[in-house]
Amino acid sequence: MARQLDEQIVGRFPVGKRLRVLDVGMGQGTQALRLARAGHQVTGLEQDAKMIAVARESLAGEPEGIRERMRIIEGDGRDTGVHFLPGSFDVVLCHGVLMYVEEPDPLLAGLARMLAPGGLLSLLVRNGDALAIRPGLSGDWAGALAAFDTVAYRNRLGLDVRADRLKDLTATLAGIGAPLHAWYGVRVFTDTAADGADVPADVETLLAVEEKAGRTDPYRGVAALLHLCGVRG
Repeated sequence: MARQLDEQIVGRFPVGKRLRVLDVGMGQGTQALRLARAGHQVTGLEQDAKMIAVARESLAGEPEGIRERMRIIEGDGRDTGVHFLPGSFDVVLCHGVLMYVEEPDPLLAGLARMLAPGGLLSLLVRNGDALAIRPGLSGDWAGALAAFDTVAYRNRLGLDVRADRLKDLTATLAGIGAPLHAWYGVRVFTDTAADGADVPADVETLLAVEEKAGRTDPYRGVAALLHLCGVRG
């Protein structure tokens, strides 16, 4: 996903431009910190105190220049208008958040308002068109059958959450003024890997395969996750 995001950034903004990035629901700050290291000015918005503590600890170990380029704010992604002015960011990330939001449209509209004209909105969502894949490959036939007619599922944390369909999100992005520019699949072949599994020796080849599959039909359409990139008109 990081490679996909970098591809969109390089293709949209001048080389060397220091971008204003907002990471909504930044979690432990993996992407936010990576972009700060790349020279961008990054704001991370997160409501989970434990995740904020992890992110702050990671940031504390970075050189001063990187620490100065990143700030962390405790808050809900649905309240971006409370913290920031419209058009304040060149790039807005919202990765792994929508599945926990029952009504995502207001959140998405708020994220789009944060973008400057031509800005990039990057979403990572559970693929509602492929929910039967994981239970089917694990031999859970009843679970696979039930997954065809719903966007609800139980994640690996045991939480009941929701997925999004590409068609629906495409319409939503158009409606909020940040129409879909590109989309990718994420975890096409590796979604069934056990949590905590050892990294394979040939990890670069694995990443190359996933990257290729994530941009190639029909493989990307059955990926566990979808990475959608909208552009503010």
